[in-house]
Order: sequence, then structure tokens, then C-alpha cells
Amino acid sequence: MKLHDLAPPPGSKRPAKRVARGIGGRGGKTAGRGTKGQRARDTVKPGFEGGQLPLTQRVPKLKGFKNPFKVSYHAVNLQDLDAAAEDGAVTPAVLRSRGFVHAGKMIKILGEGEVRQPLRVEAHAFSAAAERAITAAGGSVVVLPAPFGGGRPPAKGNALTNR
Repeated sequence: MKLHDLAPPPGSKRPAKRVARGIGGRGGKTAGRGTKGQRARDTVKPGFEGGQLPLTQRVPKLKGFKNPFKVSYHAVNLQDLDAAAEDGAVTPAVLRSRGFVHAGKMIKILGEGEVRQPLRVEAHAFSAAAERAITAAGGSVVVLPAPFGGGRPPAKGNALTNR
């Protein structure tokens, strides 16, 4: 199929209705706008809602949407684990003390780099490649629970949860 073969389905394109061409036809004189009134004349601005505050003004500006259920992780690569290891163990406290992550953040171990020694790694999430690399080096993986108890917190304003 080429660009010149494209065409709308038959019957979907109709010629525009030519109105206000005299009083002889159905679209004559007032051209289907009725008699008098604001909409009979050419004065209604686009978006005008009859004096009500228009939608474009009611919608909050520049605030965006903050998803209350978003789960964000602080990424740590395999290449950083060897430097952070303390007695063959890598925990969130060790990563925090070495400056790899900030306090209160959930940690995800990603598979960039390699592990040279068997490590016991504790984190909230692991990529599949990171998990394979850690276990291949003779280490173990411990998945920590989410600090907020896991699962979604109850929605705010839900009638069922506020009874």
C-alpha cells in the first residue's frame, strides 16, 4: 500500500453544508442558529461557559500529579558492592554509612559490573542479572520487606476504608 492508495471509507466524507445562501433552502436566513441570542451572533469565545469559571481556569496550573502509590528505589550496581562490603555482608546500613544511598530510601541492586567475592546482600529488590551474578560468585540474596508493610496503602477518601 502506498500513500496515494489511502482514502477514507466511502460515505464518511460529505461535502460541507452551505448555509445562509438566501431564504429558499433549509439552511437559509438564520443558517440553523435560531433567532437572536448570543449564539446566533458571532460573539461566543471558544471555551466560554456562560459566565461559569471556564475549565481552563478551574484546573490547577503547574502542580502536576503526585502518585501516592509510587515505589522508588535507589539503584546500586554490582561494581559498588565489593567496595561497600563489610565482613562479607552488604546491608542498607552499610551502604548508607559508605555514602552509596540516602537514609529512608529503598534499595535495588542492578547488574552492572561484577562481584569478585561471595557476599550476603540485603536489599529491597534485585534485578535478575544481579541476583544471578551474586549467587554465581557464591553469595546469597536477601530480599527485605518494604518499610511501609508492602502492598498499597488505603486510598484517601475511600468510603469503604473510612467507616
